[in-house]
Amino acid sequence: MNIADLVAIDIHTHAEVSCWNPFDSYGEEYDRAADKYFRSSRRPTIAESVAYYRERKIGLVMFMVDAEAQLGRRRVPNEEIAEAAKANADIMIAFASIDPHKGKMGAREARKLVEEYGVKGFKFHPTVQGFHPNDRMAWPIYEVVAEYKLPAIFHSGHSGIGSGMRCGGGLRLEYSNPMHLDDVAIAFPDMQIVIAHPSWPWQDEALSVAMHKPNVWIDLSGWSPKYFPAQLVQYANTLLKDRVLFGSDYPLITPDRWMKDFLEAGFRPEVHQAILKDNAIRLLGLSA
Repeated sequence: MNIADLVAIDIHTHAEVSCWNPFDSYGEEYDRAADKYFRSSRRPTIAESVAYYRERKIGLVMFMVDAEAQLGRRRVPNEEIAEAAKANADIMIAFASIDPHKGKMGAREARKLVEEYGVKGFKFHPTVQGFHPNDRMAWPIYEVVAEYKLPAIFHSGHSGIGSGMRCGGGLRLEYSNPMHLDDVAIAFPDMQIVIAHPSWPWQDEALSVAMHKPNVWIDLSGWSPKYFPAQLVQYANTLLKDRVLFGSDYPLITPDRWMKDFLEAGFRPEVHQAILKDNAIRLLGLSA
């Protein structure tokens, strides 16, 4: 990644469309509910997303969410994202997502993705994948992530996925309470854990875990900064300024909107560079 040429690094973007596999319409009602919740129906291809970020000189970390066990819906291939990252290494980094229900087979896949495809981290979504992050079912995959000293991003707090659907689409919000990550941070101190999003209604729990465990970070994706809880902005300005990261949740929220609102949300000018770019450089092990 050509760090010097970038104005920021977006640690949290999604691959929503596969150009390798045909569209899987099963479970499409979750897409429609998310469109309504986020007031957006953007579904760019990976190539379109890369072009969008290159035009803005913003680096991006991209992944999908593998929730095949819970939703029964075919995932976007991890390999497709990884190959795109190789072809666009100046601007893009690939993370992988593996459903924790896949156990040791999932761990085998994780190792292959690191060794053969060069993925640089992993994404988990407890609510959509249907598991508690501290469930030992996920340990085999975590062990691989920790062995290679890679970061893992965990969705936290409320989920727009399922919002407004009957029974919330059967998805349980409690799985994404960030306090569950306290156990993971203890068991895997060599795994850098990123708590994604403002963690409402558990924002204080997220801040507490990050304050207590030095391998825990927070990304600011999924919300416009003008709606951030006041205590999140306070800690990003002070005690956690070295472990808070810019993330948009693109394509659900664009970096254009996020960065505009960020400048007006009470973040001190002296922390802007760290949040937008420098902290991600350290997390990802990039050379400045």
